Amino acid sequence: MSSFTLPRLMVEPLVRNALLEDLGLAGDVTSNAVITPDHCCKVVMAVRQDGVVAGLDVAALAFHLVDPEIRFEAHVRDGEKAAAGTVLATMTGRSRALLTAERVALNFLGHLSGIATITGQVVQAVAHTKAAVVCTRKTTPGLRALEKYAVRMGGGMNHRFALCDAVLIKDNHIAIAGGVKEALRRAKANAGHMLKIEVEVDRFDQLREAMEEGADAVLLDNMTPAQLREAVDFIAGRAIAEASGGITLANAAAVAESGVDLLSMGWLTHSAPVLDIGLDFEAM
Repeated sequence: MSSFTLPRLMVEPLVRNALLEDLGLAGDVTSNAVITPDHCCKVVMAVRQDGVVAGLDVAALAFHLVDPEIRFEAHVRDGEKAAAGTVLATMTGRSRALLTAERVALNFLGHLSGIATITGQVVQAVAHTKAAVVCTRKTTPGLRALEKYAVRMGGGMNHRFALCDAVLIKDNHIAIAGGVKEALRRAKANAGHMLKIEVEVDRFDQLREAMEEGADAVLLDNMTPAQLREAVDFIAGRAIAEASGGITLANAAAVAESGVDLLSMGWLTHSAPVLDIGLDFEAM
C-alpha cells in the first residue's frame, strides 16, 4: 500500500463508516454463506472507460480494514490517465474479505476518479489560457477532503476548504450589511492579517466599490465572457479575478479567454459522473 497523500487519521473513519454502513448488523451474509472461510483468490480492478484515476489508497484501505492480510498492488498512480481496459490494481487474499470490501472500495474509487476525470477535461479545455480551475464547498457532507483531493488529481486547484479559510463576502452578506463597501469595511476591521478577503459581485457598480475598498479578490458572478473581459480590464491586476456561475465544459474556454485568473465550478464535485470501474475474479 502506498503512502497516503491525505492524512490516514482523517481518511480511515470515512472508510470505516462506509464499511459499517454496508455490513449492517449481520455482515456479508452472501459471501459468508457461499464461500468457505479459507478460500483465497485473486481479483483485478479495471477501468471500463477512459479517465483519470483518484482514490487508489482509499480503495486499498477498504480492503485492509476488512482483512489486513489482503495484498493490494496498484499498477497506476493517482493523477494518471488510464485508458479503458487498464488494470488499476490487483488484490489477493481471502475471497470472503475481498468481496465484502468490493463495493465500498469501488464506490470511493469510481466517485473520486469521476471528479478527477471531469476536472481534467476542463483543465485541458482552458490550458491555452492562464486561468486555473478550482472547486467550491459544494461537496458531499463528510467527503470534502477526498473530493477536493480528486480535483487536484485532475489538475485543478482548491478554493476554500471551510468557512474559516478566508473571508468570502457573498450576496446575502452584502444585503444584510447594507452594501459592498460596508461589508468590506466590516470584514477588514474584524479579519486577521492572515485572512484574504474576497467579495462576490454581479454588477459593475459593486465591482467599483470592491476595488475602491481594496478587496484581495473579486468573484465575478454569472457574467458573460464580454462582461468578464471588461471587468478584468477594470481590475487591471489589482485583485484576483474569479469567474463563477454557469461555467460548463462547453463554455469554459470562452470564460477563461476573458483573462480571469480562476474558474470556480461547484459541479466538479457535486455532479461529476462516476468513472466506471469493475472488479473481476481471476483464477490463482
